[in-house]
Amino acid sequence: MDHDKYRSHLNDEGEKNTIWRFGAPPNYDAVNKLFEEGRTKVWPPGSLEEKVQNLVKTWEMEIFHKKSFDDNKSIDPKKYTASLNGRQAVNLEEKRKLGGGYNFFLQTSLPEKLRVYNPAEETADSSHIAFTTAFPRGFAVEILQVYSGPPVIVYKFRHWGYMEGPFKGHAPTGEMVELFGIGIFELDEQEKIIKTEFFFDRGELLGGLLRGASLDSSTEAAVSTCPILRSTG
Repeated sequence: MDHDKYRSHLNDEGEKNTIWRFGAPPNYDAVNKLFEEGRTKVWPPGSLEEKVQNLVKTWEMEIFHKKSFDDNKSIDPKKYTASLNGRQAVNLEEKRKLGGGYNFFLQTSLPEKLRVYNPAEETADSSHIAFTTAFPRGFAVEILQVYSGPPVIVYKFRHWGYMEGPFKGHAPTGEMVELFGIGIFELDEQEKIIKTEFFFDRGELLGGLLRGASLDSSTEAAVSTCPILRSTG
């Protein structure tokens, strides 16, 4: 497999024994194309912004696709914690109990009856299927600004994708869905990530996925049937 120009620890020699969540390393060709066509910033090679952007893409790939914590090379699995919108930080095992995948990032205090996407009812696999179906070309990410460099990296990001598949009973719109936010990565002396914090409004993502007309369950099942789990990030 060709080397991915934005992500480390994917097709390298050191990944021979990596256990991949979906059986094989993810292919980012489609989302890389989406990224290159839709990004608003092109950072100079070797710049702090480019390094942070590639680190974020590598971290995201490992978090979503590597099944064993010990296979994650961008983080220190023993020290790593993550928090969302000021909530209490969780370690990797606690994060997995929240459902893994998108579920950690879509935590909410909304009453259950108002949750169009309820992370408490989703698994890592079901959430992955839901979003890769809605975004068949992937959900690209770019860094818009880096406010501080290591050891505590603070950055503004943009995520975007095109809703070309159904989501939770809503028909595809073909429209771009965007999400902006702030991320904080704390690195240790070995440049491993030991802490992440994110601040963003999940409603900006979900709102864009609910614009389409309502589908009945049989129509959605027919539209969303796909033999391949596509990549994100």
